[in-house]
Formats: sequence, structure tokens, C-alpha cells
Amino acid sequence: MLSLLAALAATPFTATDLVSLERISDPQVSPDGRYVAYVVRETDLEANRGRTDLWLLEPGAAGAAPRRLTRNPANDTSPRWSPDGRSLYFLSTRSGSNQVWRLLLAGGEPVAVTAQPVDVGSFQVSPTGDRIVFSMAVKPGTKAGNTAQTPDKAGGMLFDKLFVRHWDTWEDGSRSHLFSAKLGADGTASAPIDLSQSLDGDVPSKPFGGDEEYAISPDGRRVVFSLRVAGRTEPWSTNFDLYEVPVDGGTPANLTAANPAWDTQPVFLGNGDLAYLAMDRPGFEADRFHVVVRGAKSGTARALTLAWDRSVARLGVTRDGRRLLATADDVGQHALFAIDPASGAVRKLVGEGYVEGYTAAKGGIIFNWANLGAPADLWFLKDGGKPARLTNTNSEQLAARQFGAFEQFSFKGWNDETVYGYVIKPAGFAPGRKYPIAFIVHGGPQSSYSNGWSYRWNPQVYAGHGYGVVFIDFHGSTGYGQVFTDSISGDWGGKPLVDLQKGLAAALAKYDWLDGERTCSLGASYGGYMQNWIAGQWPDRFRCIVNHDGIFDNRAMYYSTEELWFPEWEFGGPYFENPTLYERWDPSRFVDRWRTPTLVIHGGKDYRVPDTQGLSTFTALQRRGIESRLLYFPDENHWVLKPADSLQWHAVVLDWLDRHLQPKAATPAH
Repeated sequence: MLSLLAALAATPFTATDLVSLERISDPQVSPDGRYVAYVVRETDLEANRGRTDLWLLEPGAAGAAPRRLTRNPANDTSPRWSPDGRSLYFLSTRSGSNQVWRLLLAGGEPVAVTAQPVDVGSFQVSPTGDRIVFSMAVKPGTKAGNTAQTPDKAGGMLFDKLFVRHWDTWEDGSRSHLFSAKLGADGTASAPIDLSQSLDGDVPSKPFGGDEEYAISPDGRRVVFSLRVAGRTEPWSTNFDLYEVPVDGGTPANLTAANPAWDTQPVFLGNGDLAYLAMDRPGFEADRFHVVVRGAKSGTARALTLAWDRSVARLGVTRDGRRLLATADDVGQHALFAIDPASGAVRKLVGEGYVEGYTAAKGGIIFNWANLGAPADLWFLKDGGKPARLTNTNSEQLAARQFGAFEQFSFKGWNDETVYGYVIKPAGFAPGRKYPIAFIVHGGPQSSYSNGWSYRWNPQVYAGHGYGVVFIDFHGSTGYGQVFTDSISGDWGGKPLVDLQKGLAAALAKYDWLDGERTCSLGASYGGYMQNWIAGQWPDRFRCIVNHDGIFDNRAMYYSTEELWFPEWEFGGPYFENPTLYERWDPSRFVDRWRTPTLVIHGGKDYRVPDTQGLSTFTALQRRGIESRLLYFPDENHWVLKPADSLQWHAVVLDWLDRHLQPKAATPAH
């Protein structure tokens, strides 16, 4: 008789498991290297939200176990150490808005550092310990002479330029500015000084920028930040520059005016040199981020990593300030590297899995690491050693679940060039059986469905439901060199479709347990676009399709999306100047060929791919008489984030796959 533990171990991984896992993020090592503080997110299913607390670990202590530092109904995030290591500053909503708080490591209750009238978005503590630098959204004053009267009850919004909305938010005229404030003896902050007041732009950038977009000099006297001057061209510009300003205020000086493309993520080396990331091609958000070093004495900038054909995701520096650290997509992994700031020589430190975040420690690096079979935990990489696990956050829950084994494979894709993909076996895999396939197409399109853990499109949920999973890093994916990434621009339905066709054929030839007759194609964003493209160009291959926030009409998409630099680069300019590529790769032109049953999903607050694209897809399917369903989330954006919505999403998607791929139950005889 199986023991209870063995029975639990036979339970497949589910969407409920995915939603309820604790999530580790933002590790920060104390100045003396003794402690690491980090954030743990728990899911409150009843309240339908996540909640975050701060945790602490002493890696070098015998039998060290993580301990919770904060426990509050509010969200505590962004732990940042004081230079003396005695205090931990963090962001918290416990006062009703997001403000900076301080916790003494010796004990006691947290105290508020800031009490601003608006939320603090991000912050850093000065290396000298006497200041903080932080961001807040502020509204410019009303122009003098504007005497127009508006009825109090009017609800209209008046705009003079784009953006009118961005990601999931309508513009309200505010800008995220960077501020500096002195810290008093009691730990509270003085009246803030606006460091970016003279510039029309956001620091950090919207919608995803954080404190990695600014840095305080080692002597605490200067701040360097990345900003794109807005003006009328903001929606079609990627020209972010680095600005330097005294920490106590002044006129920011543009350090990178000579580069019309993207400059960001400044970090200071131990000798005072400034390192940062730069792109070379204006208007291309997926250009390669390479490392540039600007001499502290000479003021001369030199490109450091042009010979390294990878695009850096996150730039950092070792504890001694002598080496740079970087993460980057790398052949289906998201790896961690060390870079010599003198020669540009690159050394791989962690080559497998997905390094989500890292922090330099004495004698090594603490990093957040995940893969396709496990969510992120903290690990320590000692100089010259091998990674050692520090946390095992979800150990009990994960030990009671079955996961599908995964394997990377390669094949000859478009033009016989090598393309990579992954296959995942169903949980409880039994040799000799044939399993239906969830064929997942990643978004971006310049991204990678790599060896990591996702809380939105997690292949282990499909494996736990009895499906084999296949996904392909088609031409346009990142981590295989910039030429490979570039190859999708202007060719959205060309090379990638060939790679998907050849990749599925290669997987079927290599893995005889995959049932090619029972296959469903799924994807979101560009992956959703590809579902509409497949429906018209490969209509008889799949028994069903799942299209989440996918593009239906490239022409309408151009005139309703927010970040115009993206379609303008991908299709060779504005639609009204160069309609050829927009129309060539427009899925709506081929609706007459559609016949595959399709589930359409869209979020009402998706301003990247507006919901009219999903509604148009559903209308076309219904008018064609094709079996179809529409799942609409009025309060979700380009992603589905609320726990209850995620559970509904998975239930509807898996039901759709079961309906079309699983054997029909036999009708009982009467």
C-alpha cells in the first residue's frame, strides 16, 4: 500500500499549484556580506491578490534558515541596505501609499522615512549613507493664461499629443521624476530636491523601469540616470540618454548625446569609471545592448563588448568593483557572465537555467535561479566554485507534485540554419503511450522561450494535465546572435513559420511518444499574431488554436497601439508611408482560409494590442461559422495577473484542449 507521501508525490502539477507558489525576488547582500535580504510574494486567493514581505538569510551561519523580517497586510518590497549594514530600507504600502521605510537590524518596528503625497516608485540609498534618491510621479503646473472653463461634472480627457495611454494606463499628464533628500538623525527624509525637473521625461522609464536606470556615484556627489526626452516624438523614439546631475540639484548634463539610440543601466566601477548599456540603432527596441565604459578622468567612452554577440539584460558590478556582471539570453538559457572592464573578455559563470536576479557578495555572487522544472530559489556561487542552494522555498509543495522531464533539441530550420526548441514530457510519462501536444509559440517576437519558470505561460501546467509540450525559438528569438534576432523584422510570417513547421516535424520524428494527430497551437502577443497567421497559412495542421491578445489586422494595430517605434521598425516605417509589409503579413487578409476551432482571449486594459484586435478575431471566426469562444477580462492588461483570473484562464484553456485533443468518453449503452 502506498504511503500518503508516495500518493501525494503522484499528484500532477496544476494551475492552482502555480498560482499558490511563493515567489522569491530582489536579493540584496549586506555591505559586510553577512546577510542577504530578499522579497517573498505569497498569494492570497481569498483576497485575489499577491502580498509581499521581506526575508533575511545568513548564508555563512551553521544551519542557517530564512527568517521573516516583516509581516504586514501591506506590501513590503525593494530592500536596500544602509552603507553601515545596520539598517534596511524598503518600500511599503503600510501607510496607505508606497513610501520608503527603515528597519533597524538590531530590532524594533519599521519607521517611515518619507511621507510624500504620492507613491514613491523606486529608490536607492547613497553610498555615503546621508541621502536617498527616489522617484515619484508629479504633474507639471498649469500653463499661465489658461482661462478655459470646464464644467465640474465633465468626464472628458483632452490630449494634445501621444501617448494618450500606455501599457494599461491612460495618461494623466504626470511624469516620473527623480528626487534627492537628506536623511536626518532620526532617519526621516528632508524636503526632496527634483533632480530631473528641467527635463520632459520619465525616470525611471514607463512602464517597467526601476532603480537599475539610475546610479549614485561612489562619493555620493553625483547621480546618473537614463531618460528619453518626450516631446511630440516619444511614442516613436527609443533615444534614451544618460544624464549626470549633482546630488543636491542642478542642471543635468547629457553624457551620451552623440548616440541617438538607447543608453541605460549606469553602474559605477570601483575606480569611478561609469559602465552602461547602449544600443546602436535608433527606433529598434530589440537591438543588441552592449557594454560601454566611460573613463572617470578622461570622460571618454569606449565600447567594451562589441565582439560578444549577446544582448545584456541586466548589468551589475562585483563587490570589489573590479569586474562587471551581466545576464543575457544564451542558446535557450538566461545565463550569468563576468566581464573584464579593461579587455572586454567575457566569462560564463552560470550557464544553464534562468538567472532572474543577482547581487554581488564577498567572495562570490548570490543569484535567483530557476528552470523549466522549478521556480526560483536563491543560490550562492563562490568564486571558482559551483552553485550551492541557499533556499528551498516551496519544497513541501513541490515534493508532492509530479513534473514533466524537459529536454532541449535542435533541427535544421529556415534555410537549413540551426534552430533550437524544447520538449517536455507529460507528468507520469509512460513509455509506449502517445500523448497529445500543446505547441506553444512565444511572444515578443524578439524574446526566447528559454529554460526558465513562468507564472503566466508555464509548460508544466500542460504537462501536469497530460500533454506533451513543444516550443521553438524561431528566427527572431534572442540568445543566438543579433543577426538571428534581426531576421524576423520585415518577415513576421516568413522564416518564423518555416521554423515552427520544421520544428514540430523534427520533434515528432525525434520523440515517438508525441501524437502529431492531436495537436493544439497556442500563443500570446506575437504568439497570438502567429495563431491568426497559422489559421490562414497552415490551416489543416492543428485541431485547435488558442489566441491570447493576438494581432488580427496590422493596419488597425498601427493606428491604435501605443509604442509606435515597434511596428515602425518591424514593418519599415509608419503605415501611411510604407504599407507594403504591414499588408503582406496581415492575418486579416486570409480569413477566407480559416477553419480551425479557436479560443480567443483578450484583456480590456491591453493598450499594447488593443482589445478590438481580439474582438475582430472572434467576429471573423463567428461570421465564418468556425467553432470559437471568447474569454474577455475587462480588468487585465497584456497579461493575466489576478490569481482568480489566472485560474479561470487555465481552466478555459485546458478545457478547450481537452475538448479537441482528448478521446471522447464512450456513451453508455441503454
